[in-house]
Amino acid sequence: MQPADASPRGLLGDFLSTRRALITASDVGLPETGYPRRVPGLRREEVAQLAGISIDYYTRLEQGRVRTASRPVLYAIGRALLLNDDQQRHLIQLAHPDDATDRRGDGRQRIKPQVERLLANLVDTPAVVFGRYLDIVAWNRLAAALLGDLAAMKPLHRNYVRMTFLDPHVRSLLVDWKERAQEVVSALRLAVGADCDQPRLQELVGELSVRDQDFRTWWAQHLVTMRTSGRSRLDHPVAGRFSVDWQVLTCVEDPQQAIVLMSAPAGTPDNAAIRKLDAWADRQGLTHGTAATAATAATSVASAASAASAASAASATVVAVSPSATLPPGGDSR
Repeated sequence: MQPADASPRGLLGDFLSTRRALITASDVGLPETGYPRRVPGLRREEVAQLAGISIDYYTRLEQGRVRTASRPVLYAIGRALLLNDDQQRHLIQLAHPDDATDRRGDGRQRIKPQVERLLANLVDTPAVVFGRYLDIVAWNRLAAALLGDLAAMKPLHRNYVRMTFLDPHVRSLLVDWKERAQEVVSALRLAVGADCDQPRLQELVGELSVRDQDFRTWWAQHLVTMRTSGRSRLDHPVAGRFSVDWQVLTCVEDPQQAIVLMSAPAGTPDNAAIRKLDAWADRQGLTHGTAATAATAATSVASAASAASAASAASATVVAVSPSATLPPGGDSR
């Protein structure tokens, strides 16, 4: 199946073409030609020259007529296109998708009890666990207070990429929204690599591409950079404006899962804002949870509603037949 966001030349060709358009001759020490270029960026022959490969071979790679290349060639192309480490790994993933760790699994994203307990015990640190495609698969109370009642969200809506672009609360929460949103798009692109033909991912990318122009533009640019730590400025309706430092920890047993921890130094106004948020979350009855427990709770609610509906129908039936029950023994209801 062809990925929904790829052109006929494929993801490898799209990535090479996009990166080539971002590099100028002066960036790589080539002299300017003295006449205008028809398209931005380097020419294919310049990339081939810098990488030490034939023009025909590079052209076939970019046009999708060749879908793979040796690692030495890919590293040479990466140097020519000034790729950083994350972009270089992404290029190799696209050219050698069968060598990557299988990311498909069985569709279920399990959270170990120890991880769930760790999140629950973090009293002044908002924390979430991201699964594949940046689905939020576990969270603590402070994360629910920060991002919204995650347990009440529809499962497909509990995705951080979707929330960043389509959830009004999260959009207003992120003071530097554009920068954070581009990081999210980049993280998603890097996480999926060449594995872009999965229905869940196509549904996510398709919805966001239709509903948000910025996502459509940035996804097409093949942004690929992974940040594992940073600082975010937030503006919460309860806690006000404050900043958190965040750190991404990858689960050794399941590389598809990552724990994101948000914190602020003790004794600072930022930490006081987190404490205020936690007190509010306690009053609201927010709790930690996982995607699995949220689904179980939703099923229980649905079952309770169904049982209540059945009981109501039974009660109505009893009421309808009750006049005959009032007849004296041996009486005739005719």
